[in-house]
Amino acid sequence: MNVSIIGTTGYGGGELFRLLHHHPIFNIQSVHTTRDEIPLSKEFPHLHGITDIHLEKIDPEKIAKQSDIVFLATPHGVSSKLVPEFLKTGIQIVDLSGDLRLTDGNVYREWYKHEPASTEVLEKAVYGLPEWNKHNIAKARLLSNPGCYPTATLLGLAPVVQENIIDPSMIIVDAKSGASGAGRTASKPLSFSEINENLRIYKVNQHQHIPEVEQQLKLWNGAVEPISFNTHLLPITRGIMATMYLKLTKSVSTEDIITLYNEKYQNQPFVKIRPAGNFPEIKEVSGSNFCDIGLHVDERTNRLTVVSVIDNLIKGAAGQAIQNANIMNGLDERTGLDFVPLFP
Repeated sequence: MNVSIIGTTGYGGGELFRLLHHHPIFNIQSVHTTRDEIPLSKEFPHLHGITDIHLEKIDPEKIAKQSDIVFLATPHGVSSKLVPEFLKTGIQIVDLSGDLRLTDGNVYREWYKHEPASTEVLEKAVYGLPEWNKHNIAKARLLSNPGCYPTATLLGLAPVVQENIIDPSMIIVDAKSGASGAGRTASKPLSFSEINENLRIYKVNQHQHIPEVEQQLKLWNGAVEPISFNTHLLPITRGIMATMYLKLTKSVSTEDIITLYNEKYQNQPFVKIRPAGNFPEIKEVSGSNFCDIGLHVDERTNRLTVVSVIDNLIKGAAGQAIQNANIMNGLDERTGLDFVPLFP
C-alpha cells in the first residue's frame, strides 16, 4: 500500500518517515510540505544516502491518485483546512494534529486558539486510542491520532476510571516530557542553556491536552469532574512520564490493582504492566511503541499512584498513527512496530 506524509519536516513527521521506511506493507510514495521543494535529506541530513525522495507541494487530488493513506503531521490549525479536500477523494486520512480530537469546535477554539473544523468533519473523525477503540478504528476513513500526554494519561487511568473504584472528582496528573514534544521550531526557552540542568513547569492548568483527556474520561465514566493536569519540561530529548494520584473508593491492594490492569490489557501488545514494586522509566520505552505502567496502593492514605511512560514521538505520535493505520487496513497492529526499546 502506498502512503503519503504531509508535514515531514517536523519531529513527528520525521519519525513517521523513519518507521514507515521499514514497514513491510506501507510504501512511502511521497512527502509534502508548504515550504521549499527540496530533497528530504537536505532537511534531515541523516537521511543522506538512505533516500533520494523530494518534498513536494500539497495537491490532494494527486496524492489520492497515487496513495492509499495520507498522514497529516501538520501544526495545529492546518489539518482542519486540508481534511475536507482529502475527504472528497476517498483516501484514508490519519491526522496527528489536535484539530480533530475534540468533538466540540467551541472547546477547540478556546484551548487551541484556532478556528475549528466543521461539525460535519468532526463527526466523521474517529479517536484513535487503539487499546480502547479498536472496533471503530477498524471501520474508520478519518482517524484522529491522540496527543502524546493524553496517550500516557488515558492508558494509565482507563481501568480504574471504567471500574469506578476511584473518586472521579479527585484526579491529579503530574506529567513530564522531553524537549522534542515542543516541536522543532527554535525558541529561547528550548535553547540548550535554558533547558539543560533544569526542570520547568509550563502552561499551568492551561495545557491544550486537558479537554482531550477529560472528554475521553467522561465517555468512560460520566461522573468524572475536571481534572488537575500539569506539565513539566525535562532536560532530555524524548519521552513522557505521567504520574497520577487517585483517591480509592474501595479497599484494594496493589496486587488487586495489578491484576485488574493485567486483565484489561492482556490482549494489548503495546501496553506492559509492571509487577509490584517495579516502576517504569522513560529510558526503558525510548525508541519504542510501548506504554509501560507501574502501580502502587498506599494503604495508609488509601491512594493509588499510577506511573505511565511512553516515547512521545512514537507511542505518543508516529508509532500510534501507524498502529492505527494497521488496524484500519486489517493488518496485525504490531506490523512495522514490534521492535525492542533502545537501552541505555
